[in-house]
Amino acid sequence: MDNTNNQTMTKPSHYDGDLWNEDLAPTNAETRTWVWKDYAALWIAMVVCVPTYLLSAGLVSEGMNWYQAVITVLLGNIIVLVPMMLIGHAGAKYGLPFPVLLRSAFGTKGAKIPALARGLVACGWFGINTWVGGSAIYVILNSVSGDAFVGQALPFLGIDITQTLCFFAFWAMHLVFIKHGTESIRWLETFAAPFLILMGLALLGWAYVNAGGFGEMLSTPSQFVEGGAKEGQFWTAFFAGLTSMVGFWATMALNIPDFTRFAKSQKDQMLGQAIGLPLPMALFAFIGVAVTSATVTIYGEAIWDPVALAGRMGGMGVVLALAALALATLTTNLAANMVAPAYGFSNMAPSKISFKMGGYITAGIGVAIFPWKLLETAGGYLFTWLTGYSALLGPIAGILIADYFILRKSTLNIDALFQHSGEYGANNGWNMAGVTALVIGILPNIPGFLHAAGFVESVPAIFDTLYAYAWFVGLIIASMVYLLLSNRVPVTMQAKSASQ
Repeated sequence: MDNTNNQTMTKPSHYDGDLWNEDLAPTNAETRTWVWKDYAALWIAMVVCVPTYLLSAGLVSEGMNWYQAVITVLLGNIIVLVPMMLIGHAGAKYGLPFPVLLRSAFGTKGAKIPALARGLVACGWFGINTWVGGSAIYVILNSVSGDAFVGQALPFLGIDITQTLCFFAFWAMHLVFIKHGTESIRWLETFAAPFLILMGLALLGWAYVNAGGFGEMLSTPSQFVEGGAKEGQFWTAFFAGLTSMVGFWATMALNIPDFTRFAKSQKDQMLGQAIGLPLPMALFAFIGVAVTSATVTIYGEAIWDPVALAGRMGGMGVVLALAALALATLTTNLAANMVAPAYGFSNMAPSKISFKMGGYITAGIGVAIFPWKLLETAGGYLFTWLTGYSALLGPIAGILIADYFILRKSTLNIDALFQHSGEYGANNGWNMAGVTALVIGILPNIPGFLHAAGFVESVPAIFDTLYAYAWFVGLIIASMVYLLLSNRVPVTMQAKSASQ
């Protein structure tokens, strides 16, 4: 993922030092080795993780039945696959990472704003996954010791001392792999993902036996039916849930060039993503909702957190399952949530921050956000966190697609992306059309976010409605505003050495 396997590169003399380093430079023919199987495996490795389970099971706890939740997840991932392929096209064609491609639409200096925004969101995801992995270690310790490590919550943190130590122990594992580069864990991802699938299937089998069969297990009705606790509220919950599902991978839809820059061809990146994302996501969503539905029969309540569920189950099998879960969470977290911010922070000061240093910065921010507080409730996790950041990232995706495909006809000037004096460095490095479109694309969703997060008691109903479609609203508005504000951009000559 980084360029640690490349030969040492020398900065071209006409490139500016604050825009170039080896990690941000275009990939060459020797490093473009990824075929469709690699992208399919990458996606399966990222999809099969605890946050995916939490997504689908969280929808059940919000009132959906099993098939409503699975369909919502599947539709969301089919939708987000489209911008994933479109934005990935630029990476495969020019071999450039996401922060460099942003310079076309936002300017050589303005690009730092969306790159940093994407990086900070990934830091949040890094923190969530690290908390999940640390929680697995905590449950293992208490499973083998009869809850000997359960203690009083620490002031300010809200978690006990062992939970805190388990979190930092799992966090420290990431630092080892950051030091040796992301390529050092690729083989581990390949082997870990199938183990997590097997764990999920074993959990499904356990639920089948203990709930008395699939008929009983999946009989929990929707709360939106007549007489239900949330009667008549299905469509409101569905569209909010759909936006959250899109938001789940809205991060990767932006920085997918960080991976497609290694593609042998456009066909490889597109086919691999189509195979690896929607259907595996739906399969693991079914496991999540089926098991959560079963917990209503088995325990009398919906337990949507698989770590908490494993703690209720007990036994040495839980120890093995949670150990595999922690391992897979580690590899997924490094692949999905470390690459983007590492490139993003490197882009902030290329001469001072390498890809590796960017990884260390990500790890630090992941601790500072207190991820366990984001996961206190299913509703808060889904509709505040996921929908909230999708409102930020949707406009960036819309601007990128409009700039690359409509305005520039998928033709970029590679040299100019690394020069303040080039066409992308005009107006002192700021493309105000892109920056303005980003702000305008975000604004309509701010009132709804403030209401959902509890910062204000009420807002006009129109803002709650817009917020339910946050990612879509931001993408459409920002792309239209960008095209309206942009002057006609002449088709540029692409650099032969960097294009395919």
